Order: sequence, then C-alpha cells, then structure tokens
Amino acid sequence: MTKLSHLDDKGEARMVDVSDKAATHRTARAEGFVSMLSATLALIEEGGAKKGDVLAAARIAGIMAAKKTHELIPLCHPLAITKASVAFEPTLEPTGIRVTAEVKVAGPTGVEMEALTAVSVACLTIYDMLKAADKAMTIGGIRLLEKSGGRSGTYSAANRKKP
Repeated sequence: MTKLSHLDDKGEARMVDVSDKAATHRTARAEGFVSMLSATLALIEEGGAKKGDVLAAARIAGIMAAKKTHELIPLCHPLAITKASVAFEPTLEPTGIRVTAEVKVAGPTGVEMEALTAVSVACLTIYDMLKAADKAMTIGGIRLLEKSGGRSGTYSAANRKKP
C-alpha cells in the first residue's frame, strides 16, 4: 500500500512540505454531471430560470471555488492559479449538464483538488439556481479527467486500468 503523504510517522494529519520542490507547469481537468428533468434543462437553455443566468452564475462560482480550495480543504496549499475555467455541455441522453473545469498553475504542487472543487461548486450552484423547479436533480460523476506536471507525471482517466 502507498504511504499517504498527508500523514506523519505517527499517523497524524499534516500539510506536506513542498518548499524543496521545483515549480513546474501543472494542469488538471475534472468533470461532473447534474442530472435533471428535460423541462429543467429547457429553463437553462431558454434563460427562463427565476434566479437568472444559471450557467453564468455556476461558471463564476466554480472559478471562485478553484481559487479558494485551500480555504475549504484543510491540507491543501494556497496556490497562485494562472488559469481557471469552467465549461458546460447540455445533454439530452442522459438529460442534464456536463460540467468540466480546467485549472493551471506554475508551482510546487498540483491543482487536482482545485479542478475537482471548481466542478463540485459549479454543480452545486446549478442545483441551487434550479431547485425551485426540480428538487430531484442529482449530482454525480465527479472525477479527475487528467492531470499533467509534477513528479508523478501525467494521468488520464481514459488510460486508467480497471481493477
């Protein structure tokens, strides 16, 4: 089993010391999905949601969340993010919105958590903006799609070995 970097020799939580690591260019992409009724999806596409532009609010929320990940996840480092973007893809089968986020940094540690946090908060914002119309929406499929840079190199979910 791999030793967990966020635990010291006594098994106590710690923030990993990255002070000796070289700054490298790092990128992470993550995705999630908000499943909803077709009538709810139509509200987004037609701009009919009572709270306003659902995707604009979710995009800003996701970007802000990426920048504040270290305030939400206890052992994450604050990072000087160089890019954070959130994109949406409406789908009819299954009905809902696919949310993707991409985050970049030039630093000593990766941005996987920032990309995952951006997706999670964007999905939650979609739910919040539309809950009056569809309380049965579900959020799922949140995962890392790919990451590059750093000592562990490149990861792609498409190349992941099945257990």
